[in-house]
Amino acid sequence: MRLGVAATPDVALPTLNWLLESRYELIRVFTKPDQLAGRGRGLSSTPVSHWARDQKIELLKPVSANDFRGSVEDLDCVVTIGYGVLLPQEILDLPRYGFLNLHFSLLPAYRGAAPVQRAIENGEKVTGVTVFALDKGMDTGPIYAHSQLMIDPQWRSSELMDELAKLGPQVVEQALVAMASGLAPTAQIGNSSLAHKISKMEAEINWDQDAHIVARKIAAFYPFPGAWTTWNNSIFKITRAKVVMAHLSSGELSIIDGIPVVGCHDHSAISLLSVISAGKKEMAGSEWARGARLSSGAFFG
Repeated sequence: MRLGVAATPDVALPTLNWLLESRYELIRVFTKPDQLAGRGRGLSSTPVSHWARDQKIELLKPVSANDFRGSVEDLDCVVTIGYGVLLPQEILDLPRYGFLNLHFSLLPAYRGAAPVQRAIENGEKVTGVTVFALDKGMDTGPIYAHSQLMIDPQWRSSELMDELAKLGPQVVEQALVAMASGLAPTAQIGNSSLAHKISKMEAEINWDQDAHIVARKIAAFYPFPGAWTTWNNSIFKITRAKVVMAHLSSGELSIIDGIPVVGCHDHSAISLLSVISAGKKEMAGSEWARGARLSSGAFFG
């Protein structure tokens, strides 16, 4: 079976690496065009772009959906993984079997751009991956295969995404086998929900919320955009936290056993295990506290 893959992020790499060693032919890779990034505003390629070049796989960077024409008609199927572009039905119909998508939730829950982040933010205990036939809707196509995963309470979005990415090869293979065998995918059933993209403003910490809610947001929004507050009129990111017992006001800082602790709603609190202060690299919360020269009555925000 001749395949293409349309992908952008590094979570596609486990499936791409598996395809190289599989019985399938990986003919072509599609990814997003290079973008300006960093202070120097130089062009930056996607992780999938680097992978394709290293593996000497044909690489295309479509600017628009029409750019797929002439590049997918010779393929049996195109698998998309975090590609981030909605394609029209006339493009989806061009390969022999159409397009499949590897999505990082148990559909129809958490359709959209940020399924992993929203699952952690909402305190889900179980999530998974789904492979479905792409249609013109937002993650609405019929399902070929899925796999569940229990969420470790210590995981942030980055760790959960890595674990889900490892499930990709087995679920994609199940879908390809079913598709080639003529088995019809099944319609999505159950309550649907949307996982909207996370904005930087949404990631600002509200210290008037319960500590469990704040801790979940910190885990969900790591590494991007990063949960943040303000300290000395500058952005201050919290990258790992734990709910603790402390009698503090909302946003109030205290040092307990060398670790900074911040009050939340109704005298709940979190300890800051790792942080990023303005102009600094990520460091332990205790390390930041030693250099911050905190005084009594200090507050975030």
